[in-house]
This record gives sequence, C-alpha cells and structure tokens, in this order.
Amino acid sequence: MTEQVLVIEDDTDIALVIRLVLSRSGCEVTGAADGREGLRVFHAGHPDLVVLDVGLPTLDGWQVLERIRDMSDVPVLMLTAHGQENDKVRGLTSGADDYLTKPFSNKELAARVQALLRRPRAERKESDVYDDGRLLVKFGSNEVSVDGSPADLTPIEFRLLAALVRRPGQTLSAEQLLETAWNDPFSVGPERVKFAIMRLRRKLGQAEGATHPIEAVRGFGYRYVVPPAGAPRSG
Repeated sequence: MTEQVLVIEDDTDIALVIRLVLSRSGCEVTGAADGREGLRVFHAGHPDLVVLDVGLPTLDGWQVLERIRDMSDVPVLMLTAHGQENDKVRGLTSGADDYLTKPFSNKELAARVQALLRRPRAERKESDVYDDGRLLVKFGSNEVSVDGSPADLTPIEFRLLAALVRRPGQTLSAEQLLETAWNDPFSVGPERVKFAIMRLRRKLGQAEGATHPIEAVRGFGYRYVVPPAGAPRSG
C-alpha cells in the first residue's frame, strides 16, 4: 500500500524537492503552501505522515502541529531553520516525532521519512478506532455507533466528534473546532460550533444536558468526558 505524505511548506523550491524525493521513495505526496490550507488537506486526506515547516503564513508550524495533535497521532517531521536550536526542542516537546534542519540532504530526508513510516503498524493503528464501551468511532471509515446502533453523522459532525474523542477530557476551543471541522472556517462564526454540537449530541442518542459526555466548558469550549463503565444511556 502506498504511503500518503502531506508536505506543508511555503517555499515552492523546497516543496518541489521534497515531493520529488519522497515520490521516488514510493510515497504519494500532496502539498499545501500555508498553515490553514495544510489543515484542510490534512482533514480531507488523512495522510500517513506530515512534513511540516515551522515558518508558515496564516498559521505557523507550531499552531498547525497543535491542531493536528488535537485529533491525531500521525507522525510529524518538522523542518526548522538553520541554527534555531530552540525550534528543535520546542518541536519535540510539542509532539513532533522528528526534525530536519534546512538545508538538508535528499538522502537524510528520505531516510527520516522512511524511519517514521516504518513504525510498528499496531502502534500506528491504535488511534484508528475509539471505543469507550458505549461510543465506537472508526476514523478510517468514518463510522460511528452508540451502544451498537449506527449514528448517521454529517462530515462536519464526524470531524467534530473525532477531534473531541481523540483527546478525551481535553477542552477544545470553538476556534480550534471550527478549523478542524469546517473546510472554510473563516466564512462562519463560533456560533456554528454551538449548534453543530447540539445536533451531534442528539444524534448520539442523548438529550441536551449536563450529563452528556460532550460537555460545554463555559468560556473555554467543549470536551468529551468518557462515561463511567455501566452508566445508563440517557435520551
């Protein structure tokens, strides 16, 4: 199976070199020239690995990495400027899996990408399914079921749910959820998140209220709280 790699890099010459090197290594490569476009391509394509530049327009590499880590454990290779040691440390502590300093050799790029892609499949597939005994989410096929019954979600509702259950207990802001779930988040406002969450709660078979596992955190956003074992289904 061909590995899918997303390259988020605004320098067209560097992006072209990366595409050629990785294509010769047998990867299928897609690209984006800024942070916001990169997130849209990421959500649409579910790549196996991301090559992410730090210095991006609209959203920088740190912001993109944070949003990717809100919902996915996909390997991320950061590209940093020469001599920026702090960038390397920050990248690794923020969830990046490896880094390369510009300029880099084609052989080193290919080797580092292949090393990340060779991680054990069991380890990488662990995040392809979420199951807390009540809610089952299959990220690869976009399937959701509650207590064994399928839930029919729109693409936006599925992306909202995926972002929340990828980080159970962690509060995500309306802005983070907008950029995660909407293809063009700047054409809509945060209120859209509120109404989409209301519809999502209903479709998960539970009525609006404080006992729902999707909780509103006043002034901050929303989070998914794993229901305790044996808790009765409401709604």
